Amino acid sequence: MRKYVKHGLLAATLFMVSLMGYSQNRQLDNYRSPDKDGINVFEAPKDSVLTFDGIKVRVGGSSTLQFQALDHENSGAVELIAIGDNFNLATANLDLDVALAKGVRMHLRTYLSSRHHPEPYVKGGYFQVDNLDFISPGFLEDAMKYLTIKVGHMENNYGDAHFRRTDNAQAIHNPFVGNLIMDAFTTEVGGEVYFRKNGFIGMFGLSNGKLNQAVNNPDQTGASILAKLGYDKQLSDDFRLRITGSMYSTGKSGRVYLYSADRSGSRYYLVMENTEASASSNFRSGRYDPGMTNEITSFMINPFLKYKGLEFFGTIETASGKADAETDKRNATQLAGELVYRFGNSENFYLAGRYNTVNAETAAGEDVTIDRLQLGFGAFLTKNILAKFEYVNQTYDGYSDTSIFNDGKFNGVLLEAVISF
Repeated sequence: MRKYVKHGLLAATLFMVSLMGYSQNRQLDNYRSPDKDGINVFEAPKDSVLTFDGIKVRVGGSSTLQFQALDHENSGAVELIAIGDNFNLATANLDLDVALAKGVRMHLRTYLSSRHHPEPYVKGGYFQVDNLDFISPGFLEDAMKYLTIKVGHMENNYGDAHFRRTDNAQAIHNPFVGNLIMDAFTTEVGGEVYFRKNGFIGMFGLSNGKLNQAVNNPDQTGASILAKLGYDKQLSDDFRLRITGSMYSTGKSGRVYLYSADRSGSRYYLVMENTEASASSNFRSGRYDPGMTNEITSFMINPFLKYKGLEFFGTIETASGKADAETDKRNATQLAGELVYRFGNSENFYLAGRYNTVNAETAAGEDVTIDRLQLGFGAFLTKNILAKFEYVNQTYDGYSDTSIFNDGKFNGVLLEAVISF
């Protein structure tokens, strides 16, 4: 049944495109490319020249498939599910990007197949404005040289790590197979305003703090505040420097999803799960959610340096908050550093390493530590096709004798094939 739903969605998309004047090969303005050209691009670039000459629709997509050979173990306090070496679920995205007017663009992403939603599921979308000529020619022209406005039920711009993470099947920008242990990602209804000039970037945003939209329980959730300050400059032909600091804060929420909103799921299927687990229901395997479900303030600092083919990307993150049932706030800290060396013709190959650690106070009063080492290799067959290899080793420390994570560990290798266009 699922394949017929997918085929019907694709047919409807193609019919809509034929009516609107489809132009796949033409690049859109103010747009991050979904292929190899989009690597090390963060916010969508602010183009100095706009090329709009009529509505253009770009249909894109991505698909991935992994072979997983991981083993896991613990102290035996809770029995782990038996896992073997085999292929994971193939995942797929469908992207619609539409140029609606000069400097005005719409984006919509649908997960056609994902770990938690094997059926089609709309991730979200946004309306982006880089020019206000649709109001009146030349309206606020000088200001809009530096301003960008985004509104939608969209991926919020907290931190820089989310620009390098895997978003279901969109994995070509991630040099590794897995994302960070504390994977900051959420989609909420809101708006963001950007100012960019001479390498400096500032962003301020507000969202309604809800992953699942509804009008009931109006007193449970308040607005969430997002902010980012940074500097991004190509200082010479060989050297680029970017550093940003970001904040996400909400003082009242029915449910905070900052570290648990990703419905596409972890790449490490069924690791450290019990015998009753399923790949779709237990879709966050290997990740950590600090469980600050009703109040949270998080800060993330991300340095990025690239010298010729060598690049470093770091994450320094702290989160403080609590659930309603708790009287005191708890803290969680995440550190990550990744080193990538790209080489070959047009940097078509790379070697990568990442160390990621999380230290957190749990609601049960434990002081836990999770450490992960990832080693990777990648080869671009074309700018739209990437083959990856990853070795991963993750350990757990500080969990009680009755926890499934007591003396926990998983390790092994994954192979991933990615197509993105």
